[in-house]
Amino acid sequence: MMPIHLRDSEIPKHEQLRAILLHRCTKELQPGDLMPSERRLMEDYGVSRITVREAIGQLVNDGHLVRVRGKGTFVASRTVQSRLHLASFSEEMRAQGLTPTTVVLFARLDKPSPATSRALGLAADDQAYHVKRLRLADGEPVSVDDGWFHAARLPGLTGHDLSKSVYEAVHTHYGLTIDRAEQTVKATAADGDTATLLGTKRGAPVLYFDRVSFSGDEPIEHTESWYRCDRYQLSMEVEGQRRTAQRR
Repeated sequence: MMPIHLRDSEIPKHEQLRAILLHRCTKELQPGDLMPSERRLMEDYGVSRITVREAIGQLVNDGHLVRVRGKGTFVASRTVQSRLHLASFSEEMRAQGLTPTTVVLFARLDKPSPATSRALGLAADDQAYHVKRLRLADGEPVSVDDGWFHAARLPGLTGHDLSKSVYEAVHTHYGLTIDRAEQTVKATAADGDTATLLGTKRGAPVLYFDRVSFSGDEPIEHTESWYRCDRYQLSMEVEGQRRTAQRR
């Protein structure tokens, strides 16, 4: 599509330009591609510098573009979205048309922390499977998962391919379905090891998840995860409380 000068209408010019640039950066360009300069956009669309900066600024705030000082404005990596429901990482990625990849950092039988023992209902001397994995979408690191799994309920778990979905392995090899989870989410700062794995800076903001997953009433998994805030976002539907009229 050839650039055309924008005209005055009920839709402000910065909104018109934002829509055009959003189409370009999501449909025509690839992550990492350089966007045209402010001057080029001013010339192509017949708008002021203020209009260009307003449109670009909105796209930066929405995570579609990223500014690099001294170099320009680039198309940002695609953000992974979660509907905050019970699903494996692999299922979420495939549902969004992304290719999930998992790097197993280690998988071994080990003694869990007291917090994990309580979460899994283990005795003080019981061991559990400790599995740490780096999760990627279309080759870009998204999260680090540090998980513990109930060894008595999942005997021989580390003998399976844990670069695939663990939930699928649990269902296929043990006949168990992960059907419920208790989860907390908070913002925190990446420590050195997490930052290195996620390809970001130490102290960068990340979303921290603490999750205990169940099959029926039996706890199966206790996992801590750290997600890059610039590549992962949560969305949810919030319903108001229903009120029933009372007669007096």
